[in-house]
Order: sequence, then C-alpha cells, then structure tokens
Amino acid sequence: MIAELKGVGKEYQVGDQTIIALQPVDLCINTGELLLIIGPSGSGKTTLLSLLGCVIYPTIGQLFVNEQLVNDMSQKQMANLRLNTFGFVFQGFNLIAPLNALDNVMMPLQLKKLKAKDAKIKAEAALDLVGMLDRKKSLPKQLSGGQQQRVAIARALVTDPQLILCDEPTASLDASSIATIMGELVSLSKSGKSVCVVTHDPRLLQYADRVIKVENGFATEIKKNELTNAFTLV
Repeated sequence: MIAELKGVGKEYQVGDQTIIALQPVDLCINTGELLLIIGPSGSGKTTLLSLLGCVIYPTIGQLFVNEQLVNDMSQKQMANLRLNTFGFVFQGFNLIAPLNALDNVMMPLQLKKLKAKDAKIKAEAALDLVGMLDRKKSLPKQLSGGQQQRVAIARALVTDPQLILCDEPTASLDASSIATIMGELVSLSKSGKSVCVVTHDPRLLQYADRVIKVENGFATEIKKNELTNAFTLV
C-alpha cells in the first residue's frame, strides 16, 4: 500500500456557502495495480486525484502516503513528497513548448538537482521505455498527440515514482493511441508501480484492476461483476 485515505473529504468555503467537493471516503492505493477513477464532470473525481497527489490538503480525515501523515505537512514538505513519490500525467500533456522531448523529460531531474550527465542518461532511458528515444530532439509541436503523451509518461517515470497519477490521459487521443498509452500504463502497474487514472471514457474499463466511481462527491468502489454497468450514470 502506497497511500491511504481515512475518512478524507474536501470542502471549500465560497462566501457564506460551503461547497462539498468530496464526501468522506476510506480508500487504499496498492502497489502493482491500475485504479480507474470514473465519474461525470464536477463529480469530485479530480478532487480525489488532487488529494492523492498531495496537491491539496484534506478538510477532514487523514491522508497517509508511505505511512506519513500528509495533513500536518508544510507546503515545502508536500512539494518534496510530490517530487519524490509521484509522477503526473495530464490530459493536455503540459510539455514545455520551447524544449525538445529530452529536455522536457529531464526537467524533474533538474528540479532534484541531478547532474546534467546523469539526468540525460535517465531521461534517455525513460524515453526508450515508451518508444520515443528516436524523437528525443523533437519539439512538442513536431509530435502527434499520442507521441506527446508518451513523452509526458516518460517525464512522469524519470524520477522512478511509486505512484503515477493520470488526469484524463487519453481524452484527446485516437483509438490507436489510447491502446498504446493504456498498454504502457498497465505494464507499469504490473512492474510494481501504482497507477491511478481519472477518466469518463468507458473504453478504459478493460485495463482496470479496480474501479472507483465518484458521483455527487461520493466515492464508492465498483465490484468486478458490476464493471459493465459502471458508466451507466456517467
């Protein structure tokens, strides 16, 4: 187990109104599995992912990552935890336009103050893992959507994270690219990583080991025999 939520919920205060983004939930994130988080827009699934990634603090409950209580961490401690524990993959790729693929993948290692020579070796290895080493000198605008997402996955992997968090990573991809990206994420989970994917795409159900459905702020786990109907309310 890499992360555990014990009665974790998130609320926001807007004027005199309290907005409940996520109702209290108990959830364990295990190594070696791909967890799918599904739900309609505004349901609270991205809030759940943000809590798991230590981007925001819980309002209630306790959040543990590597048996460390996140609630009491400072912003700096949380930033260090994110840098050393998580890899993030986004719908919009979030590659830096003026930098080529290699330099984009090296960025997290530079933040960790790794020597340039060592950072380059690790970045090339990460690009090779996703089949993009031959495009290491290409700028993002010279790559297809699927290729950009593979570079983004390489960037997420380069720090050897324990948990990879993906927010709609296939939303802007064609069917062929979806199969490639999800195949790579499944391989990562089978190699011992934890992978969490937020999506509203029913085509991704086949890749999941577990599924969490979020609706109106309530997160519940869906059993395997219920997966075919998991998107009925999405």
